[in-house]
Amino acid sequence: MAGTVLFYFGLLVAVAGAATLTRRHVSRRGRTHRPGGILLAAGLAASSVGLLLPVDERRIEAPDTRLDDFSPDFEFSERHSVLIEAPRVVVWEAVKRVTADEISFFRALTWIRRLGRPGPEGILNAPGREPILEVATRTSFVLLAEEPWREIVVGTVVLAPNEVRFSGKPTPERFRALESPGFAKATMNFLVEDRGGDTCLLTTETRVHATNAATRRRFAVYWRVIYPGSAFIRRMWLRAIRLRAEAASL
Repeated sequence: MAGTVLFYFGLLVAVAGAATLTRRHVSRRGRTHRPGGILLAAGLAASSVGLLLPVDERRIEAPDTRLDDFSPDFEFSERHSVLIEAPRVVVWEAVKRVTADEISFFRALTWIRRLGRPGPEGILNAPGREPILEVATRTSFVLLAEEPWREIVVGTVVLAPNEVRFSGKPTPERFRALESPGFAKATMNFLVEDRGGDTCLLTTETRVHATNAATRRRFAVYWRVIYPGSAFIRRMWLRAIRLRAEAASL
């Protein structure tokens, strides 16, 4: 998180510096003022440092969820929660059935994420009216675990060596065992917990584990750039689930 904050803070400073330079403030002696150039250089330096900050490695020693089972070791993560005024069964059904069209800005942000390219069908190019989790597990994600009315866990490989070609249908066992250098694995869950009185806490957490130091450094740059958009999508995803569940329980 610190790397992301530093990257975007530096970017804002650099933009401010560039804007100062373009205004071409010139002193009475005919020399260009220097603050804009200093801001630009300082901002770019701060952004570079933010992208290259070391990555902390974390480990879950006492697993409590199926996500912990499949991703006990990770270096990157984000976690978001929402309270929903609906029974657990209704919330679970909303988790399974919510579509891309119900998630505000989902299609716009995923269009930006894939740089406007059409791309194959998948979570970054999802049909608007199909359940988003069905699209994910039909394409690039593997269903790792499902405990009805409590937790669902999916995973995908986000980085792999160029020479690697996967064959056969991915399985939870193959995903768990993938620890060769050069890979980064992303694991995501939705966890439903009762809070009493037909109220549930719905949490989604995403973890990424890179299997060696070089891959961690490479993925860190990508993660720190896309994190704000990724976090926003997940919050909107939870909001869509809440709206669907609460409407169904009226």
